[in-house]
Amino acid sequence: MARAISNQRKTLNTLVAWSIGFVIFFPILWTILTSFKTEAQAINDPPLFLFFDWTLENYAIVQERSNYMRFLWNSIFLACGSTILGIIIAVPAAWSMAFVPSRRTKDILMWMLSTKMLPAVGVLYPIYIGFVKLGLLDNRFGLMIVLMLINLPIIIWMLYTYFKEIPGEILEAARMDGASLGNEILYVLTPMAIPGIASTVLLNIILAWNEAFWTLNLTAAKAAPLTAFIASYSSPEGLFFAKLSAASTMAIAPILVLGWFSQKQLVRGLTFGAVK
Repeated sequence: MARAISNQRKTLNTLVAWSIGFVIFFPILWTILTSFKTEAQAINDPPLFLFFDWTLENYAIVQERSNYMRFLWNSIFLACGSTILGIIIAVPAAWSMAFVPSRRTKDILMWMLSTKMLPAVGVLYPIYIGFVKLGLLDNRFGLMIVLMLINLPIIIWMLYTYFKEIPGEILEAARMDGASLGNEILYVLTPMAIPGIASTVLLNIILAWNEAFWTLNLTAAKAAPLTAFIASYSSPEGLFFAKLSAASTMAIAPILVLGWFSQKQLVRGLTFGAVK
């Protein structure tokens, strides 16, 4: 029997949830507000929250100084391209681990996860040298492969979890009806796991979009995404907080909009299979 929850408890839980949410979102809110201040107002003491002279000057200067659309296109290409390539590789891999019994499955999964525990700087030198030798430095396709590889363990782990919730008897029935291995994965397994695949795609687009270490070290100008666009406003002359905030706001705006409109799908996918 479900326990009844009093209105006071619901109100308290709501207030606590909103408070935690506000604390988490406050740095983003402060960045957005700072982008509409002058440089003097941005470093004012005490800080100015809402009562200041709002201006769009910083956005105009950022647009004049940088080719925002080129950085934006590079971010879209890298985030979407690396995620799609990762899904193409991860779906068959997760299928084999979920539905083909093996004593080594858990060991393989743990080994893949362990690759995420290695500091990225530990493998920077050999990858950088390899990029130079292969002519992939400042190349979008080379960087897309690197982003796919660093996020591939997460993609496989998430898809494996979702696939394990799908009854194997359904796939066996498809085989008995004459479905080939490709048709089984493409037309039976994939449609049933759409919520989980969608949440995996969204999460990994966000991870690739926010990746800074590899994008800053393996790009210069042509393939630089929005993370490099933000870093360009940290100069030896000093930090221009208002302009840096404007650049940051322009960089996070697309992914914020994507997250806002896809939040229901993301939550649905993350809770896929949680209730029997």
